[in-house]
Amino acid sequence: MTKPVKTRRYRSPVREEQAAATRRAVLDAARDLFTTVGYPGTTVADVARDAGVSVDTVYASVGRKPELLLAVHDMALAGGDEPVAASERDYVAQVRAAPSGAAKLRTYADALGARFPHVVPLALALQRAAEDDPACRAVWEGLEERRRTNMRALARELRETGDLRDDLDDEAVAHRLWLANSPQYYRLVTSGGRTPRDYADLVLDTWTRTLLRVPATASDTTSS
Repeated sequence: MTKPVKTRRYRSPVREEQAAATRRAVLDAARDLFTTVGYPGTTVADVARDAGVSVDTVYASVGRKPELLLAVHDMALAGGDEPVAASERDYVAQVRAAPSGAAKLRTYADALGARFPHVVPLALALQRAAEDDPACRAVWEGLEERRRTNMRALARELRETGDLRDDLDDEAVAHRLWLANSPQYYRLVTSGGRTPRDYADLVLDTWTRTLLRVPATASDTTSS
């Protein structure tokens, strides 16, 4: 009996490049509209128009409006033109490479201070939309759970340095990290004319004083 011939799936580099370019155009259009018009005033049709594609192409390349906002949020967090997983972000690699608990916290606080001015307005827009839109609520809840998971991972990395207080378990450490890196906390700290640098300095001071076994020295916590 003749065995069926297995067909090899055809991959076209040209088509893959075109699809990637289309996705970038959609994400760029969404980012521009969300940051200028705002989330409520932006429609998927607006994004499609500015990207020069159809609405169906927007859905196929990225997703519906909540997924668009999440993708733009992750672009801002990554500091690039594509949303990437937390493990692939440049500052995450830098945190992992830092030799001490104090150095890891300093690296992370600096990254938040640099990226949060672009990230927080998008995150808060998603939170507001989640109050009335079930689809946005699901995306927002997923984002919050992802943040908790990432902070648990950071707590474990900090534990491996031997610098954390013994009376705090990893869940308590992760919770303190999670509270201070929230968009709501950033908005509070930067009210009244305070800057993103003020925010980064405050969370670094709070974390080093409340999480580390031995208070950090000036050289540990001073930003480069």
